[in-house]
Amino acid sequence: MDEKRKIPFLLWPLWALFQLVLWILKLTGRLVGAILGLVIVLVGVVLSITLIGAVIGIPLVLLGLMLMIKAVLG
Repeated sequence: MDEKRKIPFLLWPLWALFQLVLWILKLTGRLVGAILGLVIVLVGVVLSITLIGAVIGIPLVLLGLMLMIKAVLG
């Protein structure tokens, strides 16, 4: 049952981000993934303090949160 699913075009960025999170967790492990997620969240918050940095900071916060949630919940 190795069937490829079609990902809708509008949902593709979210799917790609989730696949990136899974790849990072496979590479690093759960504890290191959770710590890495926390660091990414903190960097995103610091960047979000400035208006120009918010463009990069907010996606970093979301990536870090996804990484931590996936590391904790499996």
